Amino acid sequence: MIPWLGPGDPFPPVERALEEPNGLLAAGADLSEDRLLDAYARGIFPWYSAGQPVLWWSPDPRMVLIPAELKIPRSLRKRLARRDYEVRADSAFEEVIHACAEPRRGQDGTWITDDIAEAYLRLHRSGHAHSVETWIGGTLAGGLYGVELGHMFYGESMFARAPDASKIALAHLVRQLARRDCGMIDCQMKTPLLTRFGAREIPRQEFVRKLVELVNYPRTGRTWSLDDDLFD
Repeated sequence: MIPWLGPGDPFPPVERALEEPNGLLAAGADLSEDRLLDAYARGIFPWYSAGQPVLWWSPDPRMVLIPAELKIPRSLRKRLARRDYEVRADSAFEEVIHACAEPRRGQDGTWITDDIAEAYLRLHRSGHAHSVETWIGGTLAGGLYGVELGHMFYGESMFARAPDASKIALAHLVRQLARRDCGMIDCQMKTPLLTRFGAREIPRQEFVRKLVELVNYPRTGRTWSLDDDLFD
């Protein structure tokens, strides 16, 4: 059994998360800004489908990408060198999150419900959630969004409407975060794409221990910008 959280109830320790399904910790509560930031600081994130209550997760192991360990696949290096695109930050956050919410091929629905989208839009307006976007021919072709907390970044979702568009955004994100002294990017779950970029799994205990070091900074929201020379 997992606990049901009321509006003011604290999260249980992440060690109490279920092994099956991996990481399910609690249900209930809300998606307020304070609740979400508290969850991320503890290594917890919301993930649920329409018609379900809010479900909170902390899987073990945890997929992470250390910015200094970024690997750029050879084919992407060639695409980056062509410079036939533009990469921006925080110029179309709402468009990005709605694009990420579109059902993928072979999927019937999405976990990015209207409530989730509105919650992260609130985080964006307060300077805690950010998007990185790839523009090709003046059109939004791909991108991603996530949450910044201290020297941590929590990746949430990405999308592509053109080949390599989300990968271009990811590569620029990681390079920029390295310059911001970001110590770790939370990727949540293992995927082949993230593995090719150098992400790896670590035990939840190690993940939470690193969080304590990385999130303990003033929460000063800001709008992002990207350096022009990330791939010179």
